[in-house]
Amino acid sequence: MRCRTAVAAAAYATLSSLYPGQSPFFDLILAGVGDVANAGHAFGLTVATAILADRALDPDATSAGYVPSLARSGHRPDPDNPGQGYHGAHYGARSKGFGITARHELAPPFLDNPAYVKALREVRGQGIMPELMGTLPNTIPGRTVDQTLIGLFWAYDGVAELGTPPRLYNQIIRQVAMTRSPGNPAVPNTFAENAHLFAFVNVAMADAGILAWDQKFIYNFWRPVVGIREHDRSMGPGATEANNNVSDDCDSQWLPLGGPRTNRLGKNFTPPFPAYPSGHATFGAAAFHITRLFYGQGGRLQTNTLVADTLFQGLEFTSDELNGVSTDNKGTVRPRHRRDFADGLWQMIEENGRSRVYLGVHWVFDAFAVKNNNRPDFTKKIGGKYIGGVPLGLQIAEDIFDFGAGQAPQKSLVPPRP
Repeated sequence: MRCRTAVAAAAYATLSSLYPGQSPFFDLILAGVGDVANAGHAFGLTVATAILADRALDPDATSAGYVPSLARSGHRPDPDNPGQGYHGAHYGARSKGFGITARHELAPPFLDNPAYVKALREVRGQGIMPELMGTLPNTIPGRTVDQTLIGLFWAYDGVAELGTPPRLYNQIIRQVAMTRSPGNPAVPNTFAENAHLFAFVNVAMADAGILAWDQKFIYNFWRPVVGIREHDRSMGPGATEANNNVSDDCDSQWLPLGGPRTNRLGKNFTPPFPAYPSGHATFGAAAFHITRLFYGQGGRLQTNTLVADTLFQGLEFTSDELNGVSTDNKGTVRPRHRRDFADGLWQMIEENGRSRVYLGVHWVFDAFAVKNNNRPDFTKKIGGKYIGGVPLGLQIAEDIFDFGAGQAPQKSLVPPRP
């Protein structure tokens, strides 16, 4: 009971500080936990106070002073939402680590090579706005019904009543924790095991946010909505030549299905920050892989032993994007849709990463490199560095788990960038 009270007190103090407008709701939950006079409660408050003080100088999501590039491949606003601005331009570089021992970096994104052109054609067909599907050349297949569902299932683009992807990932891991423990797959986690697991998971996602945003604004790479429309060198503010016969891989009118504006009316959108690497891919890989490590399953990136796991076998999950209640951007209720994952969290890592292609807001290499058969290649490197958000998230998970000796996250000593 003291462990439960300590966790509740720490959560209450932290959430009340970060979201003071929801304090009455937090008060009700805390009241149901039990005795607030025992040592566990006091310990939880001490932990929360120390963490809040340690992170007091964290930067916010401002982008004041950020100047977008007009060059080819530079990130620019979604032309269908031109006033969207920019989000978090300085956050990654100015944040210190939570549990990492190093600032893991990625190889540069592809541009104007065969892998890039292949990725462009893929997202052009699979990520297009439905109303424009008829404009695709016969050589580029459109999005399937299953791909549309996958894109929506994992979306969680910071919208009303759903929030952001870390909420979804916590919901999924909670379902695993309620059914199996590391020592006995037939029983749920103990409360102490859950405290350790969810500390690992959320510290990993905190560092995923820092390092993904760090790399995003280092490479400042354009989204498909700009890259496809401006693919020909005669297009865009950085045009280097005149051309009256533009490349067939350029579609100046292309628009994506977009991040769904769920439970709100209006246009879907492309997120207001650079494409590479995918935040979804980084968050999901970090959260799910550190869970795999906690349960002793799935192998490792650093030893090239990655394999599927069984952590979600026999379980099913319904995303709040497709729960029979949430509505699309025209006010239509989406149907309820359940998915299963025979290959466990590993299958989720891949599907979550690729889902952003099906919305048209990411290139596939924002998540991972691919082989000739279009299967993921998580271990590919250029100049000794991995490609995409999934390998970045896997590195973060292994780093934090090993630094914490598999027991609990340790405080990072990694400073902000100079």
